[in-house]
Amino acid sequence: MPPPPVRPDPDQVPTEQELREDLAAAYRLIALHGMTDLVFTHLSVRVPGEGHRFLVNPYGLLFEEITASSLVLVDADGEPRQQTAWPVNPAGFVIHSAVHRGRANANCVMHTHTLAGMAVAAQQGGLLPLNQMMMEFIGRVAIHDYEGVAADDNLSERERLVQDLGDKPAMILRNHGLLTVGQTVAEAFYWMWYLEQSCRIQLAAQSSGVPLAIASDATVERTRAQFSTGPTKGWLPWQALRRKLDREQPDYRA
Repeated sequence: MPPPPVRPDPDQVPTEQELREDLAAAYRLIALHGMTDLVFTHLSVRVPGEGHRFLVNPYGLLFEEITASSLVLVDADGEPRQQTAWPVNPAGFVIHSAVHRGRANANCVMHTHTLAGMAVAAQQGGLLPLNQMMMEFIGRVAIHDYEGVAADDNLSERERLVQDLGDKPAMILRNHGLLTVGQTVAEAFYWMWYLEQSCRIQLAAQSSGVPLAIASDATVERTRAQFSTGPTKGWLPWQALRRKLDREQPDYRA
């Protein structure tokens, strides 16, 4: 049996190696749970220190191949700031760059193209309060309308995206996919995991063909308030998931 979990100190600044291992773990977990789009989309994390520096995946590797050392240090424009044998996709980093720059507490940004996420992103109504885990998101999910493939020369969309996100931890990118942010990798992964599950629940419920049980506004508000928030959000399941990877895919730390 592993030792009891220890709540992390939110004031402790992580090292670059710790961030590399956390982010590599997130890539492996996104792959493990079927939330990838071949070699596309990104998860990124801010590296402490002066200037805007971030870790991101090398372009062309599957998420299941990512290791801590394979992550590439880039600047705010997605240009490598270390030697790397693999390319980085600056255009694909546009959304991440905008959010990192626009939100001081968005240390980690995750973006996915999952079937469930893209299907809900194609619906006008957005996320519905059909289940208690979905109710945590009501009022916490932003919407950004589709403007075409994100491009590094569309500065005005970057501004609109940050404005639409506001202070929320999650966003549905219409006709595109899902995005979550967190002060830590653990928090961003928590929001992404449950946003994805919420989308899957919604599609499953809608496909049943029977009338949906929409919770009342009062019930939604009460349920939403029962979920905790803060800089250590998601830390407990994250430690359990890291232990799982340590047992089954220990090379992610390499």
